[in-house]
Amino acid sequence: MSEPLALPGPTAADRRLRELVARTAVGDHDAYRTLYRALAGQVLGMVRRVLRDPAQSEEVAQEVMLEVWRSAARYRPDRGGVLAWVMTMAHHRAVDRVRRSQAESSREEKAAAHLQERAFDEVAEQIENRLERERVRRCLGRLTELQRQSLVLAYYRGLTYPEVADLLEAPLSTVKTRMRDGLVRLRDCLGAGS
Repeated sequence: MSEPLALPGPTAADRRLRELVARTAVGDHDAYRTLYRALAGQVLGMVRRVLRDPAQSEEVAQEVMLEVWRSAARYRPDRGGVLAWVMTMAHHRAVDRVRRSQAESSREEKAAAHLQERAFDEVAEQIENRLERERVRRCLGRLTELQRQSLVLAYYRGLTYPEVADLLEAPLSTVKTRMRDGLVRLRDCLGAGS
């Protein structure tokens, strides 16, 4: 049987980075400064490949390096090298930024479309209402004075038939007849599209 391949141990550079992370974990600012100088350029390069926006890339790279400072105590050497750990954080953070930007952009597009659609609908509705009111006024103008008065009192002022009859000093049956005839003429006028 063949023997399993032995994985190479950490290089001198890996050991140095692990030492810097361990010292950073206990709050050693000098160790962190050295670690920052060793990794920041590579982090920025990784992030820039994902984001492609220099300003956002710098911001995300700074967030990653701050996360290295905050989470140095959670680094596990048995899970891999420092560079792999930091680059994994950088990649995740960059991908999160892309997703957040896409979601934000999508929300803004939906909101803009909704506002535009609503504004168009409101304007169209206002125009339609104005045209309809003008048509009704025009058709009301074609009715007799008694028909017009009866309909205006009943439909625009909300009076009942008996109240209209009292106000116009006319018999209730006459008011009902005026209103029925007026509504028929109004319907014919509005239906004709005048």
